[in-house]
Amino acid sequence: MKKNALFGLGILGVLCFVISTIMAGRQVPDYSHISQLISESYAIDTPFGPYFRFFGFLPSGIFIAIFSFLAIGKLPNGLATKIGFWGLGIFYGLGTVVVSIFPCDHGCNPELIDPSLSQVIHNLMGFLTYLIVPISVLLLGIAAQKWPNAKYLSYAGLVCGLIAFVFVGILSADLHGKFAGLYQRIIEGSILVWISLCAFYFKSSSHASL
Repeated sequence: MKKNALFGLGILGVLCFVISTIMAGRQVPDYSHISQLISESYAIDTPFGPYFRFFGFLPSGIFIAIFSFLAIGKLPNGLATKIGFWGLGIFYGLGTVVVSIFPCDHGCNPELIDPSLSQVIHNLMGFLTYLIVPISVLLLGIAAQKWPNAKYLSYAGLVCGLIAFVFVGILSADLHGKFAGLYQRIIEGSILVWISLCAFYFKSSSHASL
């Protein structure tokens, strides 16, 4: 695949996620991006939730998954590179697809009172995503030290992965707090920033040999 196509997949994945997050919140009365989780904006009973899930978040996950899997073949062979991109592709890319197909209950049912199967699958996928993806980004930061002209990308991966890892811990300790939405968006933002930087890395003419 040409580097411009790989770049497009990464950026489209990021843009679909960001735009869907912003717009989905606008359709829910009194929704707060600071205190409420992203999943609450497209929960089962939200007015336009299905549209945002299937035409926004789901395509985002597909784009990011394909970007991640194809990126492996464009980079020097290495175990950390493979594990990192497989982790990103499966648990962030395909993970986003899964939570789009299986949304959470009303208000995301934080007390898990008689949860639906969709809620259970949604929560399990979310748990695995936040457990594995920050570590995957950290691994890619380490792996990027051996990629051509990728020193800045290595530092970015280490910083973004560490930020995501720390805020996963903070969010887990205060999942129902008044800043839960902000913590989650810092996690998501850190991951999406690294994906964007990686996409631009592939696009750069200085990496024509990739």
